[in-house]
Amino acid sequence: MKIVVLAGGLSTERDVSLTSGAGICKTLREKGHDAFLLDVFLGFPYDSDKLEEVFTLPGAGLEIAEGIKTTEPDLDAIKASREDQSDCFLGPNVVEICRLADIVFMGLHGDVGENGKLQATFDILGIKYTGPNYLGSALAMDKGIAKQIFKMSGVPTPLGTALKKEKKDTPLAELGLSLPVVVKPCSGGSSIGVYIVNTDAEYKAAIEKSFSYEDEVVIEPYIKGREFACGIIDGKALPVIEIIPKTGWFDYSNKYQAGATEEICPAQIPDEVAARIQKATELAFKSLKLDIYSRADFLLDENGDIYCLEMNTLPGMTSASLLPKEAKAAGIEYADLCELIIEKSLARYNAK
Repeated sequence: MKIVVLAGGLSTERDVSLTSGAGICKTLREKGHDAFLLDVFLGFPYDSDKLEEVFTLPGAGLEIAEGIKTTEPDLDAIKASREDQSDCFLGPNVVEICRLADIVFMGLHGDVGENGKLQATFDILGIKYTGPNYLGSALAMDKGIAKQIFKMSGVPTPLGTALKKEKKDTPLAELGLSLPVVVKPCSGGSSIGVYIVNTDAEYKAAIEKSFSYEDEVVIEPYIKGREFACGIIDGKALPVIEIIPKTGWFDYSNKYQAGATEEICPAQIPDEVAARIQKATELAFKSLKLDIYSRADFLLDENGDIYCLEMNTLPGMTSASLLPKEAKAAGIEYADLCELIIEKSLARYNAK
């Protein structure tokens, strides 16, 4: 098949996306597919009458993936580097190349890549893509809305509330919360802009920093516990994985730097606890109207209670990512996982 692996963009998770995309692209080419790695924002300036050639170019576009740095990318520099200086999210020839493909493998993370806007655009343009539909993506990306849906659907999740920027000075007590709390952007990812705060001064600073990413944040009680994740494919939960950072918590640096975190899969927890996490994952997936695949993040506190923090609709696919490790524990190798995602995504279109 001719496959575009779409990555990059203007998300704070840009580097993660490009690295995920490179891994997917290499694997698909090894499996005999004509895959090409394409940056959704920078595009691919090329003669319009020769675009079919991109699927057989020797480099496959892989030169745009430079690895994940310890700090988030400079998005202003990325914007300045675009040749046509356009502020359109879709770069040169992106739509045209995607329309030539049999399917677009969505290797994007965060922002427009996961919030349903691009999925809806592709639906209108008749472009087939992998991963959840536009509605499920939109619901899951907004942590405030997802939290409300979890509560109504019986998915265990921390108490908490969403806060708009114009009300950032609202005292915690008026929000029904008290220190310590977690402050995070409503639609962020990779733990960027997430702060665990214990004092009033830390809270004030965290609010300012988190609002620098977007105009709405989520504030939750801090829950001390072990960190877990559970992937799901076609409505069926994968084995649970435990995440054990060597220092601190599972922040941006610990997520993507080799050796910073230990992952154990299947997690060494009682079968009953694993079953509760898997059941909650499947319920969260269904309640958010998701399809194809996703990954849920959990905390397990000292009392044995579980809390679903969020659903990641396009989970990372790097060598250090959680979903491929969970799939492997279920007997699905990385290359087979990539093809399975494509297979399930194409089946959605064939069913219409």
